[in-house]
Amino acid sequence: MTPKIDRLAIVSNNTLEATKAANLNHYDISSALQTTLEFHELVHIFSTKIQDLVPHNGFIYTNTEFGLNIQKGIQTKNTCSYALKVEDQDLGELKLLRHTRFSKHEIDLLETLLCCLIYPLRNATLFNGALKMAFTDALTQTNNRTAFNDSLIREITLAERHANHLSLIFVDLDHFKAINDTYGHDCGDQALKSAAQCIKDSIRGCDIAYRYGGEEFVVLLSDTDLEGAKLLAERIREKIANHTLAYGMEVIKLTASLGVSSLRGNDNADSLVKRADDAMYQAKQSGRNKVQTA
Repeated sequence: MTPKIDRLAIVSNNTLEATKAANLNHYDISSALQTTLEFHELVHIFSTKIQDLVPHNGFIYTNTEFGLNIQKGIQTKNTCSYALKVEDQDLGELKLLRHTRFSKHEIDLLETLLCCLIYPLRNATLFNGALKMAFTDALTQTNNRTAFNDSLIREITLAERHANHLSLIFVDLDHFKAINDTYGHDCGDQALKSAAQCIKDSIRGCDIAYRYGGEEFVVLLSDTDLEGAKLLAERIREKIANHTLAYGMEVIKLTASLGVSSLRGNDNADSLVKRADDAMYQAKQSGRNKVQTA
């Protein structure tokens, strides 16, 4: 078995103030950690700052709320793990890695040093939680259109800089108005959530799904050419078509029409989106439940 120490770091305001008073030489760590609200940077700064005090060969920081698994260094047989928590708020888990066992003195010192990290982590959690809410569609739990607009500009810039492919898939539920008119808006909401889940179940971990508006979704595919995007769009179409929505005593079949476009040399964000949107409408006009490329 891998030797490790699992501990829970729970810090209160009183604990933090007492720690500061007793460890004036740790102020530089606290000051450095106040410079960012990014989880990756916080953990890297903390690891670097404590290296002389508690030498280690690497670390792993995980945070399930934000889907983080940040790793640096090499895997070792000795670890020291802390579940980070403050005022009943989970802040993730930090695991330090080392070839040799941690001494009791080092563990005691590390627990003191963690007080410097926990409140910056809480600030990062609050900040990124607010961003997550601002960029998430509450109904479908996909990213929203604001998030898509920001991501698209960034991804186009990266694709052009590194000469990579970039593709879009527009997904529009067929006859959605009829579902709302026949069964009510609550059923329509269930249809949207089901479709969103079908999309998320079909795409890769590096792909991102957004609710573009109404019954329309868009998937942003980095480093994917037109043919690859078309194959993924077909997978999404089949997933939605094979899904049965049970609403009360009713069984409702969903289908979707999809349009696909890929970044061209003379494209900007508007032209890339317009081609995918136009292709989606062509799929609808040609019979629905189809994939059309542009």
